[in-house]
Amino acid sequence: MPAILATVAADEADLRLDRWFRRHHPQLTQGALQKMLRTGQIKVDGKRAETGTRLLAGQQIRVPPMPEAPPPPPDRPAVSERDAAMLERMVIYRDDSVIALDKPHGLPVQGGPNIARHLDGMLDALRFGAEDRPRLVHRLDRDTSGVLLLARSAGAASKLASAFRGRDAKKTYWALVVGRPHPLAGRINMALAKGGGPRGERVAPAEEGDDGAHAITDFQVVDNARKHVSWLEMYPLTGRTHQLRVHAAAALKTPILGDGKYGGAAAHLEGMSDLLHLHARSIELPHPEGGTLSVSAPLPPHMNESFEFLGFDRPRTPPARRAR
Repeated sequence: MPAILATVAADEADLRLDRWFRRHHPQLTQGALQKMLRTGQIKVDGKRAETGTRLLAGQQIRVPPMPEAPPPPPDRPAVSERDAAMLERMVIYRDDSVIALDKPHGLPVQGGPNIARHLDGMLDALRFGAEDRPRLVHRLDRDTSGVLLLARSAGAASKLASAFRGRDAKKTYWALVVGRPHPLAGRINMALAKGGGPRGERVAPAEEGDDGAHAITDFQVVDNARKHVSWLEMYPLTGRTHQLRVHAAAALKTPILGDGKYGGAAAHLEGMSDLLHLHARSIELPHPEGGTLSVSAPLPPHMNESFEFLGFDRPRTPPARRAR
């Protein structure tokens, strides 16, 4: 079978070359792709390229004969009417490129051990007539609520992912923590290392000499209730697993309310909900089609009750908007 020329579609602009092949030829291994690039079998507009080459709409990719594709995966289970209705209620913004959800506490974003029902498995319910199912471009912990963005095309996914990687996405989280941090505002620069744990993945501050991941969080205290509980705004500049939870507990010595995993018994207060009090309040980032997208999500029920109980004056939730 001879080589063919494939044209990069408009919605594939800015996609990495290796991800383009993963999308169109998933049977091709990374090692085989790199060998084809080294030997000049794959070219972009007649020139040699690398795995990380960013594509432009209309470019021509020389695709050599590919190995046979494996049989298609089994169909995903159909989304129930109840789950489909739940997901549609979660939508707080939608256009041709982006969907923003208000993810509830307790809903896993992806599957894993003993997790059969998760958001990623139900995204077909959010096609809204589009040919492609939406794609996840970032994650929230199962017990973290708030703004979660989906891309509606490969091109939008690439641009949104680039915004998150390059720190162009400004993320604001609200958290209730036990105690009062000192200082009341600042920056946490504490590397994190992944480890095990009886209840699943656990993260801890990296010890000197460990191969820890760089993790930075800015924070400020918005209000406090008799020094027993503080309302923090947290702005993660990196996106490490459980970053805000570990930074609150280990760096500030004020664990997030309800976070027994990292705060132990000190994270639970009598008369208040034991659910995790961490909420992805807002995201502001470049829109894939130009301009800036700003989306905010209201507090989940358990945090709303806690804010009322503590007397914190919550600002209204502004509507999502795209500034051009």
